[in-house]
Amino acid sequence: MKFMQRSLIGLFLLALTFGLLATAGGSVYRTLQASWSEEKKQRPARERVFAVNIVTAQRVTASPVITAFGEVRSRRTLDLRAPGSGTVVFLSDRFVEGGVVAKGEVLLRLDPADAQSASDVAMTELSEARSELSEATAALVLAKDELAAARAQEVLRKAALARQENLLERGVGLEANVENAALAQSAAVQAVLGKRQALAQAEARINRANSQLARRDIKLAEAARNLKNTELIAEFDGALSGITVVVGGLVGTNEKLGRLIDPLLLEADFRVSNSQFARLVAGDNTLAETGVTILLELLGQDVSASGKIQRSSAEVAEGQTGRRLFASLPRDRAEVFRPGDFVTVNISEPALQNVAILPASAVNSSGIVLVLGEENRLEEIQLTVLRRQGDTVIVRGAGLFGRDVVEARSPLLGAGIKVKPVRRGAVVPTEPDMVELTPERRARLIAFVEGNERLPQAAKDRMLERLSQPKAPAQMVARIEARMGG
Repeated sequence: MKFMQRSLIGLFLLALTFGLLATAGGSVYRTLQASWSEEKKQRPARERVFAVNIVTAQRVTASPVITAFGEVRSRRTLDLRAPGSGTVVFLSDRFVEGGVVAKGEVLLRLDPADAQSASDVAMTELSEARSELSEATAALVLAKDELAAARAQEVLRKAALARQENLLERGVGLEANVENAALAQSAAVQAVLGKRQALAQAEARINRANSQLARRDIKLAEAARNLKNTELIAEFDGALSGITVVVGGLVGTNEKLGRLIDPLLLEADFRVSNSQFARLVAGDNTLAETGVTILLELLGQDVSASGKIQRSSAEVAEGQTGRRLFASLPRDRAEVFRPGDFVTVNISEPALQNVAILPASAVNSSGIVLVLGEENRLEEIQLTVLRRQGDTVIVRGAGLFGRDVVEARSPLLGAGIKVKPVRRGAVVPTEPDMVELTPERRARLIAFVEGNERLPQAAKDRMLERLSQPKAPAQMVARIEARMGG
């Protein structure tokens, strides 16, 4: 009996357990169904506010700077070439790489033996030519005297013939005497012709002697020049570079021995683009002598010098673009700059009036910037980008001056987005600058605000309340006048 009672009790407890489990499962199921059938409530979306850095666009006068790269060169450079061929017998102690020489100093001397011999021979030949000219001159004088004597003899023979003919006409002369006188007169004429021919030959000898003397003079001058060309003389004060000769070396005519450079007449050779060159041209289409700053980096330290643009190249080299310019360097910087130095050239352009300087990251490729509007919402303004200077841009546009511009644009920012402005360097908020308004100015500002339909009514009321006070915030006044175009 006890076994049956215990079995029944166990069955009862087991059935109760399953019943409780079924009741609990049904309750969970009904709860889940109720939860699934309920409509989910949507939470209201909150507007996202971005923190942005802002800068105020100030009306300034900016002087753009063109940055170019170039090379320092000397305006006076001379190639030192051997004036003749021969053996080098003398070199100046300063005829070395970097040696400083003075004008007129003998730098090099070739063996002068051959040139000296040629000069001596030319001088001897010149003396011979002068002696020949002296002999020809004396012969010319004798030929003239002989011609004069022959002509006098001709006159006497002619007079004797006339006398014999007169005697024959009076009947006291002889035919033979007349014939003899005629023959003698003919011989005198023949003698005159011979003397004239001798005179012509003497004159021709004079001409030949003069020509010979001129040739000897030329030959002597050439020999003297060749003798002088055995010495290489410095044409101006300067420094030597590229020396390639030693004592005892054999050099040929016109062989390059080095270069003589004037270290005081330096200039910077650089190239600019066509658009940059156009901004440097004056109103009369001539290149203005614009000031430049030339920078040379020496072990991390920049050495600067001021100069002026002197000229531009006469032509554009093949395969090149832009314009090649040359700027002078002051003489007092010659100890630092050297020909061949790579330098940076900063060219100051004419000043631009009524412009603003903004970070380059604030302007997109279309020239649009984001400015802070009412209730800290962004607005877009179209600007004209005048110059790009490194990390900044020089711009101009209507309604820009006095506005707060977003320093760096991002894909998350656009017109109408509400932002939290962060001004760099502002730790403690300060009271806004106040400006006192005249009645006419206040009336003009109030009329503009009331007529602006784009402003929300709350913002309009707040602005009108501030404008009605004796003093109004200077920033708000400047912003309104910028929109008004005033």
